[in-house]
Amino acid sequence: MAATKGKASGATPAQPNDNRKPIIVVDDVHVVYKIHAGGRVATPGADRGGLLTKRTKLRTVHAVKGVSFTIYEGETVGIIGSNGSGKSTLMRAIAGLIPIDQGDIYATARPSLLGVGAVLLPALTGERNILLGGMAMGFSRKHMEEASKKIAEFAGMEEFIDLPMRTYSSGMSARLRFAIAAHRNHEILIIDEALAVGDAQFRARSEARVREMREQAGTVFLVSHSMTSILDTCNRVIWLEKGVLRADGDPQTVIDEYKAHMDANP
Repeated sequence: MAATKGKASGATPAQPNDNRKPIIVVDDVHVVYKIHAGGRVATPGADRGGLLTKRTKLRTVHAVKGVSFTIYEGETVGIIGSNGSGKSTLMRAIAGLIPIDQGDIYATARPSLLGVGAVLLPALTGERNILLGGMAMGFSRKHMEEASKKIAEFAGMEEFIDLPMRTYSSGMSARLRFAIAAHRNHEILIIDEALAVGDAQFRARSEARVREMREQAGTVFLVSHSMTSILDTCNRVIWLEKGVLRADGDPQTVIDEYKAHMDANP
C-alpha cells in the first residue's frame, strides 16, 4: 500500500481479521486548517483613547479529529454528517489533495475524487470536454470519439453537447462530470454530492453505475445528504460529526442513529 503520512504518527495500521482485501486504511488522521478571520481590534494609544484598526487574525479549525477505519475491496461506503462535519475534508485528504497533520492514510491505488467542483473547460463544448476528460483518464482519442454519444446520453445532454460549457447550468455540468468519470472503472472512486443533481432517471442511472463499479471490485465512497441515495447504493455507512467518527457499519442502523441525533439537535 502507498502511504500518506502526517507529521506526528508512524503507527502501523491494524490488520483485518478476515480474508477481505484492505484497500484504504485511515489511521488516527487529523486535519487542522489555519484560516484568516477578519475583525477590528483596538490599537493601544491612551492619548487618543484607543484607535480601532482592521487587523487580520489566524483562526485554527480542527476539521478532522483522530479518525480511523479500514475500507475493503468492493465496498461502497456512504459518508454522512451535518454541514461542516469534515466529510469533504477527509475525502480530499484520502485523495491526496490536502495534507494531514497527524496520522497515516494507506491506499493500494490513487483515489479519484469526483466532486461538483471538478474542472471542465468553460470555453469548450461538452463534446470536446468529453474527449479531453477521457484522454486524461488514459483512453485513446478514437475510443472517446466512439464513446462520446453514449456518455452524452448517460448525462441526458444529447441536445446540448455541441454548446460551450459556460452555457450549462451547474446541474448540467455536474451530470456531465459524473458521466465522464463513470465511463472508467476506478479502483477507488470518491463521489462528493454528484448524485444529488438531475432528475430521478439520472439518479437511478448513476446509482446503478456505482453498483456496477462495486461489483467489479472497485471501491466507492459516496458523500451525500440524500439518505435515499445512500441506502440505495451503499453497503456500509460512516457518520462524521464535528470531525469525529460517530458510527461505522450497517447503512440503515447508522442512518437511524444520525437521524435521531439530528432530531434531538435541530
